[in-house]
Amino acid sequence: MKLRLHTQPEVPLEAETISPDQLAGKSEAEASALPLYHGKEQVALGDFFTVTGPMRNGAVEVEGDLSRVKLLGHAMSSGRLHIRGNVGAHLGAEMSGGEIAVDGDAGDWLGREMSGGRITVKGNAGHMVGGAVRGSAVGIQGGEIIVHGNAGNEIGHGMRRGLIAIGGDAGDFAGVNMKAGTVIVLGHLGIRPGAGMKRGSIVSGRNTELLPTFSYDCVYQPTFLRYYLFYLRRLGLAVENDYLSGPYQRWSGDGLEMNRGEILLYAGPH
Repeated sequence: MKLRLHTQPEVPLEAETISPDQLAGKSEAEASALPLYHGKEQVALGDFFTVTGPMRNGAVEVEGDLSRVKLLGHAMSSGRLHIRGNVGAHLGAEMSGGEIAVDGDAGDWLGREMSGGRITVKGNAGHMVGGAVRGSAVGIQGGEIIVHGNAGNEIGHGMRRGLIAIGGDAGDFAGVNMKAGTVIVLGHLGIRPGAGMKRGSIVSGRNTELLPTFSYDCVYQPTFLRYYLFYLRRLGLAVENDYLSGPYQRWSGDGLEMNRGEILLYAGPH
């Protein structure tokens, strides 16, 4: 099934019903009648999108500048959602399975509180990738988020498990309050990564200044990281050869918490 945006929303358009779960078994007319919210006003999906064809093999394609369209793929559990263009906030929020692919950029709260599945963004992502909503302590609990470009602040906020990989740079407070899981940033980390982390791993391909509550352990070649990086290379990220077997500084923290988390900083030549 293909959805093409024909009218640009004037305010953010909440499109929770655009997901393989919601569109499964629907005809073009039935899909066009599904409710969306344009601000406070309930509208029909067909008021903004042209719907073509039935859904086959659980695949949905959405085309257009969707930077003002949010909550696509909300709570999806299976199927594939392919977005050709930029997309707004809360993409794949609370998803538990399936796959989302974005050919452009994604807004804030990408994959927030997801528990399974995979989201791949070919461009950049906003703040709070895989993070917890304000007032909650639990972020991503499983699954994978792969961003080929850069990402904003607080990626993996409250993360419990899963994988977040950023091919470019990340903003400040990466992995803040994380409980477990793995965050890999191939570029630069912003300030204060791992603040308040209890467990888990944060990896960066560039050195950065850490909080004084992190203690230096050693320089070594982490075997587990090679498997992660080979996997990310197979998914299309540009992983440098030196990162695969190079040395990494290991820092333990956060000392204000359980001090069982780790930050690994690439220590080889660039």
